[in-house]
Formats: sequence, C-alpha cells, structure tokens
Amino acid sequence: MKYALLALTALSAASLSVTANAAPGLSELAEVALERDEIAWDFVEGVTTEIGPRQAGTEAETRGRVWAMAWLKKHGFQNVADEPFEMDTWVPGDIARASVTGPFPQDLVVQPLGNSAATPEGGIEAEVVFFANAEAVRAAPEGSLEGKIAYISHQMRRAQDGSHYGFAGPTRWVGPGLAASKGAIGVVIKSVGTDHHRNPHTGGTNFPEGVDPIPAGALSLPDAENLERMFNRPRSESITLKLEMNPERIGTTMSGNVVGEFVGRNPDLPPVLLACHLDSWWNAPGAFDDGAGCGIIAAAAINVARTGNQLRTVRVLFAGAEEVGLWGSRAYSAAHIDEPIGVGLESDFGADRIWRFESNFRETNPDLHAKLAAAVEPFGVANSTIVARGGADLNISRDQNGAIIDLQQDGTRYFDLHHTPDDTLDKIDIVQLRQNVAVWTMVAGILAREERSIKTGGPVPSAPAVMEE
Repeated sequence: MKYALLALTALSAASLSVTANAAPGLSELAEVALERDEIAWDFVEGVTTEIGPRQAGTEAETRGRVWAMAWLKKHGFQNVADEPFEMDTWVPGDIARASVTGPFPQDLVVQPLGNSAATPEGGIEAEVVFFANAEAVRAAPEGSLEGKIAYISHQMRRAQDGSHYGFAGPTRWVGPGLAASKGAIGVVIKSVGTDHHRNPHTGGTNFPEGVDPIPAGALSLPDAENLERMFNRPRSESITLKLEMNPERIGTTMSGNVVGEFVGRNPDLPPVLLACHLDSWWNAPGAFDDGAGCGIIAAAAINVARTGNQLRTVRVLFAGAEEVGLWGSRAYSAAHIDEPIGVGLESDFGADRIWRFESNFRETNPDLHAKLAAAVEPFGVANSTIVARGGADLNISRDQNGAIIDLQQDGTRYFDLHHTPDDTLDKIDIVQLRQNVAVWTMVAGILAREERSIKTGGPVPSAPAVMEE
C-alpha cells in the first residue's frame, strides 16, 4: 500500500492540472500536500505530545481545546472560538481487574466500558454465562442471568470499509444493557476490535431506560479467546469470574466545540463545514481517533485559503465529547440549526489512504458529483454510487437535510488501534496522511468555489453572486 502511495507522488503537474480547470491553484497545492505536507502532521504530533489523552468533560479535554484554538490562530484561522456545552460526565476510575477463579484460575486483562457502573469495593464474583453475540443475549429467558456475569463474544474481521464494526458493534453498544435486563450482575465482552494484543478496546455502551447500569468491561482479544477455550474444555464445574472496577459519574461538567474558519468572498453563501472530533478516550492520546482527522481538515482548509479565491467560507469544527455520546455534534446542531450549511464532510476513520468518494447528491447534482469524483481519481480514489451518510459529528447536516460527502479511508487496520492504548502517533504513516490532505484540499477547494446549491445545483436565493475581479 505504501509503495502505491509513493508512486502517486510521481504524478506530473501536467497530469494533475486536468483536475484544476474549475479551481486554479488547487492542483498545485494538492501536489505539494501529497509530496511534503507537514501541516496535518504538525497538528496531530502537537496535540498528542503536548496534551495526550483527552477524555470528554475532563480537564484534559479543556486543555486540548485551548491548545487547538491557539494552533488555529497561529495558522491564520478567523473567528476562532470555543463554543461550550454542559454534559453528564463519566470517568473510568483507576481499578480494572478481572480473573477466572475456577476451575482454571488466572488473571485477565480488562478495561471498563463507557457508562459502566462500578462494582462494590472488592469486586463481584459469580458464574459466567457464555453468549456468542448480543442477539443470543436478547434471546435469553427473562431472569435467566440473575446473580450471574454474562460474557458476550462476536466474530469481527478486518475490512477495508470497516463494515464488520456494524456487525460486531452491538456486542458493546447494546449487549451489556441486554444482559442487565435479564438480571446479570456484571458483563464482560470480547473487545470489539481486530488486533491480538493484550490491549482491551474500550468504548461506550448504553443501558435502556428503566434498566440500572451494571459493571461492564471489555477483555482484550487474547484474553477473551482464552476464556472461550475454557468454555470448550470438558469440566465438571461452572466457570467463575471475579470483576472489580471503579468508574464513576462525576456530574455535570463543561465540554465544548472548537471552531475556526476562513471567510469566503461571499459570506452569504452557506459554508463548507469540515468536521472531526477533538476528544479521545482516557487510555490513549487518540492519534488515529481522531487527532489525525483534525489535522487533515485543518490542513485542507489552510490550503483552500491559500488559493485566495474561495467564494464560500470554509469552517472547521473540532467537536467535543464525541466518544461518549455525540454531545458536541448535538450541541453544534442545536446552536446553529437556523444557519444553513452548504455541505458537511468529516474525517474520523484514522489516517490511512482515502480510496472511495461518496456524496448524497449524485442524483440531485450529478455534474458536481462527477466533477469532484474526477478531481480525486488521480489520487487513487474511486467513484461510488453509495449514498453518503456523514460522520458522527455532522448532525447539523443531517438535521438540515443538507449536502454530505464521505471520503472513505482504508479501515483495514483501523480496528487494530481503535479505542486501545495503541492509538499513538507512531502508528501514523505520513505518506498516507499526506494523501488524505491532498484529496481533502481538492474536494474542499472545489466546494468552496460553488456559487449554486451543492445539494441540488440550483440557485441559492439568499446569496448574490460575487463577480471575479
């Protein structure tokens, strides 16, 4: 993969200039980004080194916002602001222990899931009941888990489009709540991931209304598979597990969305919104998820501003508290719902190469869709008929039924790192990171020059045209 990307840097300026007919200057900037962009790297290196993990609603996330605003101002962004919101805050605590107590005593590696309850001091110990997936828990008889600990598995696999996350994700998203509703006093899941390190994958879980939260943790994949082998062993007694964790809810705290923009020559045109999220889980500095995404969109916005001829404002949204329930995405939409957004795009799937272009206006504005697809094709990005749905922090675009673009990144190794202690700067391949910046520069630059509605291709009544000088 890396060698293919290196080959892309050999593209001549003449070959790239085909994409620049509608947007002079963009192709040159994209070529520079592909070969030697340092802006995205500067952001992700800085935020992971100087701030580190940025758990939502905590002092560390606050420091991250202050750092990000200073970085945006340093790089020339206008109207930089922290838009605060309140959130109900959960923190993981400092105890996370699991051990099989019989019949094969040994320690397992575990981390709490977001929204987990704490165990009593000293932990809980009970028989473990095996479930192959969340649906098997759903099918369990009411009350059948009274006084027991549920273990929930899955069979997630690597995929370029990350599609197995949708298949395995319910193990984490709804499995613990289902187990609690059947009477379980605790639950451990096989981490929703694809690596084989003893690094549990955390992430949020939810408990249905009327169901009290129970202690819920994720075992590393090797430990989960070890536990499953125990279930397959001939034995005369039940498997018992001891679980001790001390997460807690600390009440209402402040989080916030960081925004900045480069104002276009026609500020009456709805802006191009580039989104990412600034928070991470507590167990890693969030280089892939989503420091890289913020670096990518910021670099692209800077490149578009360098052309000096964008009509539309290009705005970046570094959303807060995404990991724990899209608090920032919802807050931004609520605060700005009456301000039309021209188009929304998000980078939140790591830092590996973009391989597919999607929009939700392929049918309603086919000329623009085709122009964008042609612009990114030289970078190894395929056109698609899939309808873009937008990243997690684009609630405002969905709520406005607006234009959305998805620039799909290669997710083959994303879930090796996702929500683990391994989500660190050294995992970023700078060659692939630069390909992202080049693609985002082309797409954002073309969108910023659109005088007509991006969703429909029709006129934007409230925005008079600005004549070229």
